[in-house]
Amino acid sequence: MGKHRGVAVRAPKHHSRTEARGGSDFGAVASSIGDGTPDTVPVSHASPPARRANATVVHSVWFGFDNLVLTVAQALCVVLPAAGVPRFLQRFRGGWWALVLPLSIAIVIVAINLLPQSADVLTWVALLLIPPGCALALGWAMHGARWWLAPLAAPLLALAWADQTTRAGQLAATALIVGSCVTLGRLLAGAAPLTLLKLGLVAMAITDAILVFGNQLQAPNAVLIAAAPGAGLPQLQSASFGFASLGYGDFFAAAVLGGILALEGRSQLIAAAALLVVSYAWDQLFLVVDTIPATVPPAIVLIGYECVAHVSGRRRVAVGTS
Repeated sequence: MGKHRGVAVRAPKHHSRTEARGGSDFGAVASSIGDGTPDTVPVSHASPPARRANATVVHSVWFGFDNLVLTVAQALCVVLPAAGVPRFLQRFRGGWWALVLPLSIAIVIVAINLLPQSADVLTWVALLLIPPGCALALGWAMHGARWWLAPLAAPLLALAWADQTTRAGQLAATALIVGSCVTLGRLLAGAAPLTLLKLGLVAMAITDAILVFGNQLQAPNAVLIAAAPGAGLPQLQSASFGFASLGYGDFFAAAVLGGILALEGRSQLIAAAALLVVSYAWDQLFLVVDTIPATVPPAIVLIGYECVAHVSGRRRVAVGTS
């Protein structure tokens, strides 16, 4: 849920982006960009030597290609979720599901601060649940899903495991994370009243921003990034690509936005394009600070959609009464 800039290394997965964003597992992004600063991102034993991130600053405009790839993946989380939940799950609907969004950050941070070993539990939870979640997306949760696509999660996991330090392996791991978040986004949108869910998404971004700008997220986030399931197994707490890393919670926030829009029948493609623009603008904060929260852009897009819908509704009422 945050991005961090500095000397980049391919850190183990976490809840953030590591080339251009830094934050915590359930929404923070730890991102590093090569601006010549001595900042470093803690890495596990499997991480390669530190290298300068391939980010550039041209006429005071920040840009990083690796970061862009993960931003596009985050935008896919907005485009892909379909709408609706199975009938047998509808009895579990309730407003309390909206609390999952802000609590997913707070609980993880508190748990790691109190018991750092909980990061090891989280990395195993991610490894065990994310591949099945991706299979559900391919077979049911996303637009264009087909049951015979679900087994594709297995080769994605194999590639993510076998080639953890290559771009191909990193893209496979990112695809698994995106798929699992698409499933969660569709389920959560169908489980909670949309008004409460929208408030939960905004609350998640506010919580993330408070923790990141208050420097409360960086230490537990580093612990989570360094956590590994062992035995050479892949770390799926966050997505890494080259010098960039984006946390699971950031994908999750975008997928919930996509699930909301899908259920309301509003354009997910336009929202995804808006997310790319907002994220690029948000990343310019790296010119003045080292860490920014990465759950904020999905919340901004949601607020923008609500403002447009409100203005359009008032115009229709005005036309109808004139």
